[in-house]
Amino acid sequence: MTGIVEIHIPLTAAPDGAPGAYAYPWIGRVEDFLVELEDEGAVEVYDDGEEHGDAYIFFISGADEAGLLAAASRVATLDGVPTGAFAMVTDEAAPEFGMGRRVALPVS
Repeated sequence: MTGIVEIHIPLTAAPDGAPGAYAYPWIGRVEDFLVELEDEGAVEVYDDGEEHGDAYIFFISGADEAGLLAAASRVATLDGVPTGAFAMVTDEAAPEFGMGRRVALPVS
């Protein structure tokens, strides 16, 4: 069974955004960062990220739990990413988002 880490980031607008500008530029930064990690072979992007309630969720797999949580921690500390991110350690059999063990990010 494929292990997955969901990275939940509060859907918070960038505080320094210009009027009329996209409110969540950090989403693109996270997506680009995850693609870089995937290109390096560190993780796999399991599925497209998506908005869910008051969070934006990214999905990664392709490494052991420690590696996935390390990657999630790096995401949580990227410039512009809102504070309050957390990970859910789950697998592909989970019936919905947020099912699994919650881990505060960044992992110390």
